[in-house]
Amino acid sequence: MLTVGSVVMGVSDVPRAAAFWTEALGYVPRDAPEDDWVVLMPADGAGVRLSLGLSETPVQERPRIHLDLYAGDAADQAAEVERLVSLGARRVAWDRYPDDADFVVLADPDGNRFCVIDTGHH
Repeated sequence: MLTVGSVVMGVSDVPRAAAFWTEALGYVPRDAPEDDWVVLMPADGAGVRLSLGLSETPVQERPRIHLDLYAGDAADQAAEVERLVSLGARRVAWDRYPDDADFVVLADPDGNRFCVIDTGHH
């Protein structure tokens, strides 16, 4: 049986991306980071890993695949968005928000887009 072991994300600066995502997720490098590759994993070792690889591919404005980061409720979502922005993420002017959106679109320092989801929203 297969499981998702790692999500791989292309970045233009592996050390910068590793610094952001370790702080954002509380992850740690599995091994010593290289200039062009690092695998980040939850500090307790359990869960999906995030692999960051050097890429020359331009960032997609509307990526087909992205990360959804779950927050507990609207207050938690707002606090996490502010924390992530303070770490170097930026808000994305997303023109496709529904009226009752349960997500906020952000971009990491490399421009890779991800969402912070209010999981208490119904």
